[in-house]
Amino acid sequence: MNEITNDEAKLELALGALKFVDDPEIGLNVVDLGLIYQIDFDENNKKLFCSHSLTTQFCPMGETINSGITNALEQTFPDYEVETKITFQPPWNSSKISEEGREFLNM
Repeated sequence: MNEITNDEAKLELALGALKFVDDPEIGLNVVDLGLIYQIDFDENNKKLFCSHSLTTQFCPMGETINSGITNALEQTFPDYEVETKITFQPPWNSSKISEEGREFLNM
């Protein structure tokens, strides 16, 4: 996984929380699917920014996934204002799935 961050320690906490957010259609969490692209922390303004993708631009569960990501980050970092952004740059593809995810999906 190649998430971009400005705080490695907080990234690990965030990814730990996001492992509980599943893509409901696939049954695999957003971290192992490789949907999380960037998580940055603005300490001065207590803001957290998360950029993530979906498996397709027309994913019917996109809002559910985005809400799950937002809620997980808000619970993990209650003192931060959380902003999420769905992006398709770069487009998601199956090469972003972690080894654990590949095992889960029998790939």
